[in-house]
Amino acid sequence: MIVTRSIILFAIAALAEIGGAWLIWQGVREQRGILWVIGGVLALGAYGFVATFQSDPNFGRILAAYGGVFVAGSLAWGVAVDGFRPDRWDIVGAAICLLGVAVIMYAPRG
Repeated sequence: MIVTRSIILFAIAALAEIGGAWLIWQGVREQRGILWVIGGVLALGAYGFVATFQSDPNFGRILAAYGGVFVAGSLAWGVAVDGFRPDRWDIVGAAICLLGVAVIMYAPRG
């Protein structure tokens, strides 16, 4: 149950951070306006709060593990939202990152 909760929190954090960054990108780079940027800033702020709900008390561990989630999530966002087609090396790299997340977060500790 703890692992499931952690994975769900990582997924919510990824949606907030990647979505927030994408909204800012759209507002600035695609000139969609300030409301997109404001939405992005709010989503990025929400990401900061979501990370605090992880059960592990170590900020560095949570943020390091989230980095791997961010890599894989960013590629998935690109596929779902921007029509990006990752090549096999993108997929291999994302899988390695997710393996790193599993080791950092869920390895047995004494």
